[in-house]
Amino acid sequence: MNTLEKLMNWYASNCDGDWEHSFGVKIDTLDNPGWTIQVDIAETELSGKRFDEMDIQRSETNWIYCTVSDGVFKGAGGTSNLEELIKVFLTWAEIS
Repeated sequence: MNTLEKLMNWYASNCDGDWEHSFGVKIDTLDNPGWTIQVDIAETELSGKRFDEMDIQRSETNWIYCTVSDGVFKGAGGTSNLEELIKVFLTWAEIS
């Protein structure tokens, strides 16, 4: 199963008829350029789970920054780092 399929399965497993009306997953672009991902974890098994802020700066175009605050996993990264951002979330989610 690839990275995107795993994210889709995590999302689907949390859709219960109510959760998906208020929460979800958002992937967007940055103007510097790069990617952002926001995954709502409120009312999931990940709510309240500790996440240590991650800040990796390899170069101006190869970087990631991830944090969890206010019930949302937030990740940002360079133009080639979208899959890495998703993998950071999935690794954290699977170790619950």
